[in-house]
Amino acid sequence: MKFFVDTAEVDQIAELNDLGMVDGVTTNPSLILKSGRDILEVTKEIAEMVDGPVSAEVVALEADAMIEEGRKLAKIADNIAVKVPLTWAGLKACNVLSGEGNMVNVTLCFSANQALLAAKAGATFISPFIGRLDDINLDGMELISDIRQIYDNYGYDTQILAASIRTVNHAYQAAMIGADVMTAPPGVIKKMAEHPLTDAGLATFMKDWAKTGQKIV
Repeated sequence: MKFFVDTAEVDQIAELNDLGMVDGVTTNPSLILKSGRDILEVTKEIAEMVDGPVSAEVVALEADAMIEEGRKLAKIADNIAVKVPLTWAGLKACNVLSGEGNMVNVTLCFSANQALLAAKAGATFISPFIGRLDDINLDGMELISDIRQIYDNYGYDTQILAASIRTVNHAYQAAMIGADVMTAPPGVIKKMAEHPLTDAGLATFMKDWAKTGQKIV
């Protein structure tokens, strides 16, 4: 499974990237707002830092305007994935932009039918939002599973990018189902390393080591 980092905070990306934990980055208007940075400036900086795809989202609502914005974003760097919403206009923009050789991430997916349309439109990535479905008492993981089956049934190349991941269980479940990619905040990725038994075992080892009176260096 590929790990994308869902943030526009450059320092947080750099820390994980240095550990080899970053296969790409996703941003959106809310994350750009939180960063307080200019979208073109921060996206360029991120794209220069990481080797994998960096999703930069259009903000227009009409297809022609989305295409215009997408082309501008794509010029920032070769590894930009233009992010468009899963609306009819977004699908039109996806079809044009992907036809021009751009990576396209179709976002805000909440149904298998939407995911099927995105694949037909040539999406590089489809971003089903797990956490937001959970918020309304629907099973976000069931959607990931449905999309996985449909794509496998027909051999679609569109990669399933599990998004709105809020917990380590979301990450684990998406990996078990077979999502190609997950995008998560840095804090969630870091929490994947944590386990109470690891902490307890380490505490015991350190206590016993202190009793030996030895040093390695």
